[in-house]
Amino acid sequence: MSVNPDTNQVFLATHDGLFDVTESPAIQLGPSIDLMGFTTAGNGDLYASGHPGPGTNLPDPVGLIRSTDQGRTWEPLSMQGESDFHALAATDGGIVGFDGQLRVSADGITWEPVDEQVPAFHLAANPRDSIVLATTEAGLQRSVDDGATWAAVPGAPLLMLTALSEGKAAGITTEGQIHTSDDAGLTWVEQGPAPGEAAAIATQMLDDSTLRIWVATENSVQVSNDNGQTFTDIRSNHQ
Repeated sequence: MSVNPDTNQVFLATHDGLFDVTESPAIQLGPSIDLMGFTTAGNGDLYASGHPGPGTNLPDPVGLIRSTDQGRTWEPLSMQGESDFHALAATDGGIVGFDGQLRVSADGITWEPVDEQVPAFHLAANPRDSIVLATTEAGLQRSVDDGATWAAVPGAPLLMLTALSEGKAAGITTEGQIHTSDDAGLTWVEQGPAPGEAAAIATQMLDDSTLRIWVATENSVQVSNDNGQTFTDIRSNHQ
């Protein structure tokens, strides 16, 4: 799940393809691809990985694919038939991906393995700087150099999902609690409960420096305009 920094479109990657969930009802974009990893770059390009759906002319796994038209079409970039990136994040310096091994790429084509063992469950980055967050079973890891090196974040809650926006971050713990950070993931403050069992999270900085937080569950997309204290279903916002 991610937000286009220029258009404010909210994208949700699913096992059935990509959806625009900015408003209700959600709109499917492009072909049916079982999308696992997904991220939006600073220029608005979309990057994803996963498995091809029926009628999709892509290898399995699809490796890293890119869309330059808001998800309507996809082009293969690298690792086709080799990698299923379950986690992806775009920084201003390239792409970070995890396919059983954490890897970094400056151009989406050539990949380098990261020396440190970071078994990332989820990756998050602000596409306009070099900070990356990785959630792991052992705790939160943080990189300030586009994923090249990593350090544990002391005192961080045990987060399952995170999102970054312009120096602020939001995360959901394994127990379903929202936490936010004003310093890009170094320190965290507990907010309200997540609206159900969360599958994805995205954030956007508002004009008053409040974080707008989207959380996707199995049945709905919920949005918060108060740093995660309260959530409403996007369907009720557009009725």
